[in-house]
Amino acid sequence: MLTLSIFGFEALWSPYFLFFILAVTVAYFLITVKFRTKFRESENLSLKQAAYFLTSMVLLYAIKGSPLDLMGHLMFYIHGITMVVLVLLIPPLFIMGIPAWLWRSILNLKIIKTIFNLFTKPVVAILLFNGLFSFYHIPIIFDHVMQNRFYHGGYSALLFSAAVFMWWSLLSPLPEYRPLTGIKKVAYLFANGMLLTPACALIIFSDTPMYATYYDPNVWGKVMSLCVGTSTFSNLNLSGPELFSSMPVVDDQRLGGVVMKIIQEIIYAVVLAQVFFEWYRKDQEESENEMEPILNPTPAE
Repeated sequence: MLTLSIFGFEALWSPYFLFFILAVTVAYFLITVKFRTKFRESENLSLKQAAYFLTSMVLLYAIKGSPLDLMGHLMFYIHGITMVVLVLLIPPLFIMGIPAWLWRSILNLKIIKTIFNLFTKPVVAILLFNGLFSFYHIPIIFDHVMQNRFYHGGYSALLFSAAVFMWWSLLSPLPEYRPLTGIKKVAYLFANGMLLTPACALIIFSDTPMYATYYDPNVWGKVMSLCVGTSTFSNLNLSGPELFSSMPVVDDQRLGGVVMKIIQEIIYAVVLAQVFFEWYRKDQEESENEMEPILNPTPAE
């Protein structure tokens, strides 16, 4: 069985993407720490916010710049892991990592505000995200996207943006942008889980390989040429992804569907627990405020 080292350092570690991630991170700290006074903002960046943002950047590089990205072109289950991390783990960390005052400054831009006002409406957000996710995993769409660098990059950016819109209804740090509270958040999460299930189920219960990217040598060759470079790939004389894994294509495909569903359920369960906790705490506070005048009545003058 061959190892990934044959593809070379640049294909494995994407140094240009690493520079991009580092540039975004430096810009983040310059804006939130050094230049925040230019926004007439005195609130300091919290350690929790910084940790959320740094974690989102590390994860983004891990799935798009590290060997995991290359492995996702060889094994579908790795693709499943990276896809779920891209749309269900990084966006909430990204949202929570940006201070409220910076979000407010961004949303003061008219075009950004218009986009957010439209696409963060709960019904629009949930249908857009799950629609794009399911559409991406239609075999003919998946294979065409994987064979075109611009389609692949553009669709990934589009899906990530839709994921941010979807998570915004649950995690918005701005009071004026919180359309959901309490039981509505719970219903929103359940609806998301249900709408994501058909795409995963189709992959899990298929008896035949669905994606030519992982079983057709010609399609796989085009995909890998884009990933590692045409000259590099042509010099390796590789016949297909089976050289890197002993797992049958159908089993790999089914594992990918299972992994996507399990990780989605874990993330949603964590968020659901947080929603329940906040809901319970707020309900308790309201009950205590209502009972306070009864238990401790103000003496009549």
